[in-house]
Amino acid sequence: MATGKAKTVSRRSGNKGRGLGLSVKPVQAQSALPPLSEIRSHIDGIDDQLLDLLSERARLAQLVGQSKRQHENLTSAELYRPERESQVLRRVIESNKGPLRDEEVARLFREIMSVCLAQQEPLKVGFLGPEGTFTQQAVYKHFGHSVRGVSLSSIPEVFHEVEMGHTDFGVVPIENSTGGVVEFAIDMFMNTTLKICGEIELRVHQNLMGKMKGLKQIKRICSHPQSLSQCQQWLREHLPKAELIPVVSNSEAARRARDEDGTAAIAGKIAAEIYNLAIIAPEIEDRADNTTRFIVLGRHSFAPSGHDKTTLMVSSGDTQSPGTLHRLLEPLARNQISMSRIESRPSRRKKWDYVFFMDVEGHVDTEPLRSALEELKQHSSLFKVLGSYPAAVL
Repeated sequence: MATGKAKTVSRRSGNKGRGLGLSVKPVQAQSALPPLSEIRSHIDGIDDQLLDLLSERARLAQLVGQSKRQHENLTSAELYRPERESQVLRRVIESNKGPLRDEEVARLFREIMSVCLAQQEPLKVGFLGPEGTFTQQAVYKHFGHSVRGVSLSSIPEVFHEVEMGHTDFGVVPIENSTGGVVEFAIDMFMNTTLKICGEIELRVHQNLMGKMKGLKQIKRICSHPQSLSQCQQWLREHLPKAELIPVVSNSEAARRARDEDGTAAIAGKIAAEIYNLAIIAPEIEDRADNTTRFIVLGRHSFAPSGHDKTTLMVSSGDTQSPGTLHRLLEPLARNQISMSRIESRPSRRKKWDYVFFMDVEGHVDTEPLRSALEELKQHSSLFKVLGSYPAAVL
């Protein structure tokens, strides 16, 4: 049998947290792995090094916060820089060589940044509650777990708490890839000064849960209207006779499933844990790519991140005349601006009058979008930039 040349696996060892590595004697190419004790010793050394680096990063973050407060007298909300966080996440994902997946790397670095920012004072983030909703999951995905989540009972309340300064930011759902737009959230922008300063895309799994052991015992199903719409086909096929009851939140649905005989709920797994329910059927959403998009509400605009979106609210004042929409969109097309979404909503100024909500690529302070918006404004009776913000990273 042919034998390969001896291979040497060695890395220089040093003091705690510096230059630590695994050292083993020369082995044949086909030989067994190093002893488990040596692998674990190497892991311990890496953990020490990671802790040293994380502590140093936290200290530097503290210095950044102290410097900004000293020279600019900034609040915690003003210290938060979504464009900077977006740049960090995109850079580490581009540098990721595995074996960790990009989603896992992004989640780790999001938590690191969250912990470091909270060294001074945690951000307060209002969200459409109660506890256990997908919106709460979106808060943690975007801000990390070192924020103070404030559960609020309605979308208007989330807007109000941010406007009054009771919370630093707010998070509400805006659209679902299956169920469509959350119209009530869009309509809130008719009369607010708040800005959209971030977006979150959350892969949503809908689960059927309850106290019963099987489908035959289910008489009624409670869930938020959006969740019910995302599971229509599954429900028609498996529970065609069950009564479908829309409720204000999936957490309220889970509470009713806990308290009422014959009632099941559709919600996320976290709701099953909170309300001590069994998951009868997991992942019953009709589409495998079912995703909900959330927006982050704030009182200030932020600088470009290099990969941004802008949301607009525009109207021509005469939506009944031919070519109205074309005139509004033409400056975007001529400046090669991509539009990812457009919705029309009643303006509430007069009957049959509409405003258009648009998502376009780019930041309002950078070209070519800046020039395109100057032209679009000239054709509009109503023109409002609702926010320029980093596009969702993952």
